[in-house]
Amino acid sequence: MPRQTISPIYEDLRRVDANKLRRLVRTGVYEGHTGGLARGKLQVNVVILPRSFASDFHQFCVRNPKPCPLVGLSRAGSPLIPALGDIDIRTDATQYNIYRFGELTGQKTDIIDLWQDDFAAFAFGSSLTVEAALAEKGVKLRRIGCGKALPKFRTRVETCRVGPFGGAMVVSMRAVRRCDVDKVRALTARFPHAHGSPIHVGEPSMIGIDDMMAPDWGDALDLMDGEVPVFWVSSITAQEALSRAELAISITVSPGHMLITDVDARALHG
Repeated sequence: MPRQTISPIYEDLRRVDANKLRRLVRTGVYEGHTGGLARGKLQVNVVILPRSFASDFHQFCVRNPKPCPLVGLSRAGSPLIPALGDIDIRTDATQYNIYRFGELTGQKTDIIDLWQDDFAAFAFGSSLTVEAALAEKGVKLRRIGCGKALPKFRTRVETCRVGPFGGAMVVSMRAVRRCDVDKVRALTARFPHAHGSPIHVGEPSMIGIDDMMAPDWGDALDLMDGEVPVFWVSSITAQEALSRAELAISITVSPGHMLITDVDARALHG
């Protein structure tokens, strides 16, 4: 079925449930960012790679649970992860990154034509999941603008290597009012499957970030009076590990373009 080109207004989609939203994504009606959508549902990043590397990658996730909080696995060759809902991982994210020998070679809105019988898929909880929970507790995260993604940075913090997979930890940054920092720490700690609490608050150079206005992914975000930078580990860490492993092919969802599941985010509270 050819993808439609009509793009609904983001604010209207905030009221759409997860099933309808996935249908809009699957048919190409919506191809944008997913932060703030499908309130209360777990959003996930997805990594797809050949089965021959699946065992090492699984162990990499087990040894690095904060950047790679596993919430679902597919069977080899299957594009389905039933534990997450009625989902086809080939079509139900709004955008995918395609890597060949570690290099980003393209982006697609579906990967049906790239799917292989030996592919295995891993799903990680995303910190975008907790934005609605924060809002419910009176923590208002400043929007960075329609069509923009959170800034993300490589750090000096190293992951635990397994086989060909390793490299630097990647973090996302949000601007948080200083008066809300303790509340944000406590609340996000209850979502270990969405990266949990932040790993750093304040001076970015302490974790190896030299210029906050030059993120490695996403869009720069100025701090306003009374705000401090707060950093959460990002599942782009897994993308970095894939890049260093230089596999013949690997696929992830693009930053900010998560796959929305039927899983109640509250059910995964720690």
